[in-house]
Amino acid sequence: QVQLVESGGGLVQAGGSLRLSCAASGGTSSNYAMGWFRQAPGKEREFVAALRWSFGATSYADSVKGRFTISRDNAKNTMYLEMNSLKPEDTAVYACAARRGSLLSRKASDYDYWGQGTQVTVSS
Repeated sequence: QVQLVESGGGLVQAGGSLRLSCAASGGTSSNYAMGWFRQAPGKEREFVAALRWSFGATSYADSVKGRFTISRDNAKNTMYLEMNSLKPEDTAVYACAARRGSLLSRKASDYDYWGQGTQVTVSS
């Protein structure tokens, strides 16, 4: 059973930066894809970014492209989301997810495992 634990959320002013971490344990391997999703109050969960663990291929939502960077540290079995130039509309609960296979899916329903989420609040 894969466990995912996020950390790094918090309160930041518009234009600031945060780095989220997602520590994976319990059976992840190179044949996994991982992603970040977010959900703001009253809104549906939306895709943010995804990463293919083995080769590092990435995919981003248009709303964060050029501002957010997804990466991983193989030795630490940890995925990151570096968020720069944050905007109030980035405020949401951010959750990491993992799926077997290499498909960089943007659909939450394609992911098998989820973390509990971490709150990111961007003040104007």
